Amino acid sequence: MVFSVFSNAILSVDEMYRADAAAIAAGTPGLALMENAGSAITDAITDRWTPRPTAILCGPGNNGGDGFVVARLLTDRGWPVRLALLGDVSNLKGDAAANAERWSGDILPLNMDILSGAELVVDALFGAGLARAVDGVAADIINAVNAQWLPCVAVDTPSGIHGDSGQVLGTAPHAELTVTFFRPKPAHLLMPGRSMCGDLVVADIGIPDAVLEEIGPLTQFNGPEIWAGRFPWPAADGHKYGRGHAVIAGGDTMTGAARLAATAARRMGAGLVTIASSSAAFAIYAGSDPGNLVTEAANGEAFSAFLHDPRRNAVLIGPGAGIGEQTRAKVLAALSAEKACVLDADALTSFAGEPETLFAAINQPCVLTPHEGEFQRLFGASDGEDKVSRARRAAQASGAVVLLKGADTVIAAPNGRVAINDTGTPFLATAGSGDVLAGMIVGLLAQGMDAIDAARAGAWLHGMAAEEFGPGLIAEDLVDMIPDVLAELLDNGAEWP
Repeated sequence: MVFSVFSNAILSVDEMYRADAAAIAAGTPGLALMENAGSAITDAITDRWTPRPTAILCGPGNNGGDGFVVARLLTDRGWPVRLALLGDVSNLKGDAAANAERWSGDILPLNMDILSGAELVVDALFGAGLARAVDGVAADIINAVNAQWLPCVAVDTPSGIHGDSGQVLGTAPHAELTVTFFRPKPAHLLMPGRSMCGDLVVADIGIPDAVLEEIGPLTQFNGPEIWAGRFPWPAADGHKYGRGHAVIAGGDTMTGAARLAATAARRMGAGLVTIASSSAAFAIYAGSDPGNLVTEAANGEAFSAFLHDPRRNAVLIGPGAGIGEQTRAKVLAALSAEKACVLDADALTSFAGEPETLFAAINQPCVLTPHEGEFQRLFGASDGEDKVSRARRAAQASGAVVLLKGADTVIAAPNGRVAINDTGTPFLATAGSGDVLAGMIVGLLAQGMDAIDAARAGAWLHGMAAEEFGPGLIAEDLVDMIPDVLAELLDNGAEWP
């Protein structure tokens, strides 16, 4: 399929404007797009709720135009509707003005009275392109919707959510349902916007997929559709030596971190996994997890010598490694040996004072997996820059794939491509879960998966493992859930391109 490169595309606000314009230029009138949008919103509402008093809040732009369409169509279906407009109807332009003329009901001024008796609210005040804080009567009404726990349906994005960053501009309603069009926007997946959207419906309103070729979006939401076709399933005639040999640097104190990562790497399919340890911790590593190999390699020189064997093709440094010169030396040894690398936690912090040294050494597949604190220590803080932009900048600066962790994990490649991951649960906030993720990724790298695909697949599967386990999750449970999520991925293989 010619557009498969754009599977799971996420469009920025500007890209969505371009998609609308391209569809109109190709012959679909803007009025038809607005009618289709309003029809999709109406269908989503009537699929979820029975008729009830509904307040429709319309803004001064095209989002308000969508609201007028919804008011008309709901009324046609017998719903009791009241509509209020922010501003004067004479100031509406284009398609929004045309749909205001099509509305035969009253157009009330936007004030608190519109919420009186309402059992459902349709927020069509401001769309994803809002760039200033919501204030005045609009803010008052949004705050009242939240305070009264009124069910709310958001058109495009909840008003006050920045479409590209997901940040709240002043205030925003907590929607139960958000209906957007053609493709999702970053705000639908980035926090806190994602938590404000409720259930998300992405509606087809008649914009042809062909416009994506012209736009060339670089951001996708993460899912098997974009990497499952390259997942390294074992061949029928395969053997462990053909499935890669991952090496994990083991620290002296927090030994559980490397052990969790090693077991996760084996669960993901790495044929062999060795923990490289100092003599002081050797007995701890050797006395547990019998499938993990253990060798002594206490310093950078010994670590480099162990990596000389070309069959040891992927390296993870960071989990429990300790911060300091020895960890730095091991990182530089792995990079100079041109091994595929995952650098996490202490491996990143060890370069906090001179990140250029690390970046200059990266010349092979490499995945950096920082949380926010580690990211800032390595790449610096940047006020006002959204998470996608920060991850993209970091990947381009470092030459590595950057997996910026969080409830809205963002995975960025040096070529500018970004995926936003939305699998996972709050129960992942437990010690060792990041070590498991790093181990999963290095296990995929050992089997020859490309760095960006390994990071995307690891993040998605890690989150799915957490979702399937549920409450009470600890890191060890994630490792045990890997076979289940891999089995589901394999069973659904026909669904993935």
